[in-house]
Amino acid sequence: MRDNASAAVNAPSPWVERFLPLVPAGGSILDVACGAGRHLALGQDRGYRMTGIDRDLSRLAVGIRSAGIELIEADLEDGRPWPLGDRRFDGVIVTNYLWRPILPAIVASVAAGGVLIYETFAAGNERFGRPKNPDFLLRPHELIDAVRPALTVIAYEHLQLDAPSRMVQRVAGVRER
Repeated sequence: MRDNASAAVNAPSPWVERFLPLVPAGGSILDVACGAGRHLALGQDRGYRMTGIDRDLSRLAVGIRSAGIELIEADLEDGRPWPLGDRRFDGVIVTNYLWRPILPAIVASVAAGGVLIYETFAAGNERFGRPKNPDFLLRPHELIDAVRPALTVIAYEHLQLDAPSRMVQRVAGVRER
């Protein structure tokens, strides 16, 4: 039996669940730094065509590899160009991941009429645990400022969450048709 903190980490993000219905039915979704695949499974269960990218696909949950999901193993932090080129997706999901050099490419990956759903750690998280390094913690308003030039922000929060305790910024933004 998992404890509440472990269950919260492995369950889909409530932020992602809240805004996922904005992705057009049957649309394509990119999950950046997909980890164990919790959002890949969620999207597929809801009828979306899923693509996951991560530097280590060995962490994927059982069943994800054989589920008809496109999987791309790539190190997003090695200085190489964005591995997806000019591909666009109806939805882009990013949780618990920040690599500033690719923020513009992530935003650019949202297709016309598509949605970006992003949630990651913010300054202040160092009080609660990892990550503590400011290179991996968003500065105040940094996420909304990165999204706003290209997407219409429909929701933004910068707050402390519990179970487990952490500081996050999260944004949902849509690209005009």
